[in-house]
Amino acid sequence: MARLSIAVVQGGPSSEASVSRSSAEGVARALAAAGHSVVRLELDGWLAESIRTGGYDLVFPVTHGAVGEDGSLQGLLEVLAVPYVGSGVLASALAMDKRTARILFAERGLPVAKGMAVRRGGGDALASATLARRQVGARLVVKPSAAGSAIGVGRFDEASSLADVARAIDAVWAMDEYALVEHFARGREVTCGVLDASGHGPAMALPPTEIVSPNDAFYTYEARYAPGRSVHTCPAALGEPLTARVQEIALAAHSALGCRDLSRVDFVVGDEGKPDAVTLLEVNTLPGMTATSLYPEAAAVAKLDFPALCDVLARSAHARGATPRNAARPLPT
Repeated sequence: MARLSIAVVQGGPSSEASVSRSSAEGVARALAAAGHSVVRLELDGWLAESIRTGGYDLVFPVTHGAVGEDGSLQGLLEVLAVPYVGSGVLASALAMDKRTARILFAERGLPVAKGMAVRRGGGDALASATLARRQVGARLVVKPSAAGSAIGVGRFDEASSLADVARAIDAVWAMDEYALVEHFARGREVTCGVLDASGHGPAMALPPTEIVSPNDAFYTYEARYAPGRSVHTCPAALGEPLTARVQEIALAAHSALGCRDLSRVDFVVGDEGKPDAVTLLEVNTLPGMTATSLYPEAAAVAKLDFPALCDVLARSAHARGATPRNAARPLPT
């Protein structure tokens, strides 16, 4: 098969930039192992010129968080008319905006947690915390609407004070216009990848993975990226009916946002007294892509090693090509 010239885009003005560069290093190595010519480009003010003059066959974004994952980079690539791996502008923006994604998931009948969004400037944090306790319940999760890697997430049980919840809301407002306050489901942390590349056939859900963080309250930023801080079990020991349910919801969530190529869908499975309950948390359109990240691990269990996975994604994007555009029409005379 033809060797492709691929620009892997990394970094950017995001709190997850260092994670992105680690993912990009892994993807670049995998693409090179698959026989492609690869360069890594930084998501900065020179990116458009670098892509324009580089003559690349396609771009493989491996960016996380603001600008790289929220549709901004995807919009630039649309303007440049270059093929790229991953979801388009709208799906990327919807997935990053958890407040809007929740609405779309609920419209599809998918199992989101009971919750509410509170806007910065719409009232004080203590009043918002009081309202959340009244409307959502005693156990709460507070998180930013548009951030990843568990940055800014706080969890509060019945023993937590309203002041604790209010401080968490204030902390989120310092980084995001909206704070999401949702029911805190006590269950197993599970994630499920979706592979939706045309070169690999119909969209498929990968084997779900259970994540255990024995030294952390949950799958925090530190647990995600510090060596040895989390344990991944893939396939997760959920039993066939529950595994099928998680995979079905992952595919439906991917479809609800209009994602393409790849995504990773996060869940809590179980709650107190409800071991088979499934709570859909979010969709990640550009999941971590180091060789030991959750998505490549699950693909390997599905008999698709890392170089083959990256090759499939790259060739699918190249075959799709740049987004077609209508020809300009002259003004009528």
